[in-house]
Amino acid sequence: MQLLRINHLGIAANGLDEAMARMAKLFGMTADHTEEVAEQKVKTAFFPVGQSTLEFLESTDPDGPIGKFLAKRGPGIHHVCFEVDDIDEAVATLLAKGVRMIDQAPRNGAHGCRVAFIHPAETGGVLMELSQGSTAAQLSGGTTCE
Repeated sequence: MQLLRINHLGIAANGLDEAMARMAKLFGMTADHTEEVAEQKVKTAFFPVGQSTLEFLESTDPDGPIGKFLAKRGPGIHHVCFEVDDIDEAVATLLAKGVRMIDQAPRNGAHGCRVAFIHPAETGGVLMELSQGSTAAQLSGGTTCE
């Protein structure tokens, strides 16, 4: 397993409109991509920052992962995402080491990427996401997996 880069920081927000207005006010930035990921019960907005991205997450369901996070902790950093070269190998390697995973197999994420989460109990309290870009995005030279 090879970590290629910190792909993005996921930030839980009470609402995307509020988060996007804040980024515009603070830094003059607009989101370069918004998307609903129904499977994850979340709406996302992405702001490129150099080689990485800030991903703001709005829950579409209070019982979804972001809804539960917001109810327990309020808005703030939710996860750190690492881009990997082979997500299937990464998950298999971690499972073979006995690492507690939230995902036993990769699932669909934003941008057509495949993602898997490592349980925070394994990382010192930080939710970590592994992500591998979609082939279409990589071939087009576009965003790989934010």
